[in-house]
Amino acid sequence: MRKLALVRRPGPRLADGIVTHIDRSPVDLDLALRQWEAYVAALHDKGWESIEVDPADDCPDAVFVEDTVVVYDDLAVIARPGADERRPETPATEDALRRLGYRIARIEAPETLDGGDVLKHDGTVWVGLGGRTTPGAVDQLRALLAPLGARVVGVPLAKVLHLKSAVTALPDGTVVGWDPVVDDASVWASYLPVPEEPGAHVVLLDEATVLMSTSAPRTRALLEERGLRVVAVDMSEYEKLEGCVTCLSVRLRGAPTA
Repeated sequence: MRKLALVRRPGPRLADGIVTHIDRSPVDLDLALRQWEAYVAALHDKGWESIEVDPADDCPDAVFVEDTVVVYDDLAVIARPGADERRPETPATEDALRRLGYRIARIEAPETLDGGDVLKHDGTVWVGLGGRTTPGAVDQLRALLAPLGARVVGVPLAKVLHLKSAVTALPDGTVVGWDPVVDDASVWASYLPVPEEPGAHVVLLDEATVLMSTSAPRTRALLEERGLRVVAVDMSEYEKLEGCVTCLSVRLRGAPTA
């Protein structure tokens, strides 16, 4: 199966990215670019082909390409970001997915949805309801994905920017989260608390391998004890902007053109 990942290079205004739940810290742009390149290289090493979305250099947060779309099966639902200044990020993502053969739908105004609020696993789609995604957008997404057999569940958020700032899922479906920012762990049938906030963020590279930040060594050890292979990359400059390993790509499994 062809494994594709949409990515977008960090732009010159990255340091001006939006922060909401943490204090602003200086961002080293050169280091951020090197970290992005290492992230993409880690995807390549595990058999993923990267496709670069055209730059949106006027948008500081454009590198966080995951927020621009929700992809399910052969359908790409173009997001309507909750921050007005991020809405110019979406057209280039739509163009890339259209070229790949995806069907296109959109979250329609006045509702808003960020892709980082969407966690998918085995037919269930959890959507964070916090500062960026509205209940009406969840209803729209539910209607769009229902014909594909997906079950969409809204998850209230109060402590983080996006749902996937708090939780992600391991290959077996266990949801990992850092308890201080998880509002209600009972949402998930199988939940594993982790000892560090960056440890709650994993990207599934294959059925036995996850990508995560070097900022969570204790969580890495915990996951390795569970039998997972862990690839760790430095995310320091993106973590200063409330970003993480999930934000920097849109993973496409079984693309329509495959």
